[in-house]
Amino acid sequence: MPVDELIARMQGLLDGLEEAGDPARFFLATYLRTTRAVGAAIDGDLFEDPDWVTAWDVDFADLYLEALEAHRRDPAAPPEPWREAFGADPATRPEGHVLLGMNAHINFDLPQSLVRVIGPADFADPAVLAGRRRDHERIDEVLVGRVAAEDRALQAAGSRRTGLDRLLAVANRRATRVVLRESRRKVWANAEALHVARLRGPEEHARRVAQLERAAAARVADLRRGGPVLLRLAVRGFGVVLPPG
Repeated sequence: MPVDELIARMQGLLDGLEEAGDPARFFLATYLRTTRAVGAAIDGDLFEDPDWVTAWDVDFADLYLEALEAHRRDPAAPPEPWREAFGADPATRPEGHVLLGMNAHINFDLPQSLVRVIGPADFADPAVLAGRRRDHERIDEVLVGRVAAEDRALQAAGSRRTGLDRLLAVANRRATRVVLRESRRKVWANAEALHVARLRGPEEHARRVAQLERAAAARVADLRRGGPVLLRLAVRGFGVVLPPG
């Protein structure tokens, strides 16, 4: 199974990061658990087209794993959102590393992956495209179901919780659900914009990807601000939006 192979690859990388004490382990551990949950959802017939979701799951993860491996070879090599995530202060709380990874992977990688696995013919077929979008949205069912468990996992990983943090825990979990759904809508809109750019040619597509890279990198400053980050994102938004044409 391709997802099983992906999980084995991720586990191998995680083992190395944990041995080295690399803070990149926090996002990868979260992603690995999520990938296992998505694999179980595929096996559980959650999706309309499980073969397509499998291909998409692997393609999407490849963008992150390629960035991680590029970073380990040369920290200047990955796209800017990933440079910001991998270059974060090691003293940053585990959830801070996870949020920076989510920004790079959801806001920057995900629209690109969708365009890679939804070809022009599928975009031109309303019925097929609607099915792809429904499966894209069904991922939220998996992610929302993981929120409480991931919060516990981050605490176990060493996330320091103040009394205020504990009081805000329930609100933060609800905010996370809002953030996931809001960003997924924006991801789909950005994928549609990248598809239009693809039809116009490689140069236009590359220009729009560069805009997406800048937009995702610009989100980092807000993620690094103090205070109740998740609550702020639930109000102001986590996702990014490509400018018109």
